[in-house]
Amino acid sequence: MKTCQTQRQLRTALGQCATGVAVASAVTGDGRPVGMTINSFGALSLDPPLILWCLRHEASRGAAFTEADHFAINVLAAGQAHLARRFATWDDSGFTDLAWHPGPWCLPLLDGVLGVFVCRRSQLLDGGDHLILIGHLEDYEVAAERQPLIFHGGRYRALTDIPVRVSG
Repeated sequence: MKTCQTQRQLRTALGQCATGVAVASAVTGDGRPVGMTINSFGALSLDPPLILWCLRHEASRGAAFTEADHFAINVLAAGQAHLARRFATWDDSGFTDLAWHPGPWCLPLLDGVLGVFVCRRSQLLDGGDHLILIGHLEDYEVAAERQPLIFHGGRYRALTDIPVRVSG
């Protein structure tokens, strides 16, 4: 067992755990759509229906999410790594020249994603160098036939089926 020696080593170790990739989206106080790539999205509770995701304290677009009453989680499908890269950058290109549509509360929803979860912000909790945003799920849509975009070992990957060998 290794003790944590540096943040870089810890990040590399944690990067060995595969995660799905999503774009959190909201609307700023002046009505502009904003989004950022996340890989910390997860289910918290079925009753009541709650999800959570984590936001770095220093995130340039963080205020849009901490101030908004609602947000959406756009779960990316395989083949959408370009969207993950776009919303991971710190520029303002955001939703310009992208296929998206306004959803409930005018939230920007990306077209062609694996799923969308629309939430009312319920709680903000301290989580070290991150904030934990908890949302009460108000609406969702999932395209079960699509494959997810996966992040593992510092790279975007697609999920593949592994044939199961039955002995006997």
